[in-house]
Amino acid sequence: MNEEIRQIEPEDDEIQEEWIREAEPGRTVSANRVDEIGGWQVAIWAMEHVRSDPLETELRRQIVDALQTVNGVSTAQEQDREQWFVTGTPAGRDLVAAAARVVDELAD
Repeated sequence: MNEEIRQIEPEDDEIQEEWIREAEPGRTVSANRVDEIGGWQVAIWAMEHVRSDPLETELRRQIVDALQTVNGVSTAQEQDREQWFVTGTPAGRDLVAAAARVVDELAD
């Protein structure tokens, strides 16, 4: 994983903390902490383009597994097509790194 993970200023007032790993093609991963909903939303941009099995199923499974191994995570589950919801007290940087490793490993 060569791309830098960095914290950015949230554009939305409901987001308390935001981290991003920008990568091409379509390998960007971000994490937003939203206290109002009690957790983090992790977005995997590649999911917009992954629409066939076995890759789609494997990517979804590995993302949940990777997020659950991050220190401080209580739960990790798919929220919608491109987003996962994580509870607990993980670091945003660690969530992005874990998800980005999966995306990078399966990118080829």
